[in-house]
Amino acid sequence: MSRKANKCPLCQMPQSADFRPFCSQGCKDRDLLKWLDEGYRVAGPPADYADSIEGYDQD
Repeated sequence: MSRKANKCPLCQMPQSADFRPFCSQGCKDRDLLKWLDEGYRVAGPPADYADSIEGYDQD
């Protein structure tokens, strides 16, 4: 059975052992910026922040 080469999830270049699962520091940084800029989201209605805090009392 042949093993297919793992590719960078952003640019599809071969992965680098130093930056796994990415191919370079640049792709690693771009992925982090996408997380910080809320580029990755789960579809659904907006969450109410107060409801997500356990023990939060609005009174």
